[in-house]
Amino acid sequence: MDTKLTLKLDKDVIEKAKEYASSHRRSLSNLVESYLKVLIDKDETKSEDGIEISPFVKSLRTGVKLPADFDEKKAYRDYLEEKYK
Repeated sequence: MDTKLTLKLDKDVIEKAKEYASSHRRSLSNLVESYLKVLIDKDETKSEDGIEISPFVKSLRTGVKLPADFDEKKAYRDYLEEKYK
């Protein structure tokens, strides 16, 4: 359920944030909501290795799920072979 929220921010910050959101084809509301979710999401702050993942890195997620048997090295090798044919 969506609820309206009023924030009081510096005018320049708002303008730059709107430009940023627009350039990334997102609404400012969506941008703020995503950032706040990252801040409050305590369960996913550490990876399986116990290494803390910064909010910035987490914001780069694309939502793409790779198969468990995906071979990154093979995919990269195939990409390079195709690129330099």
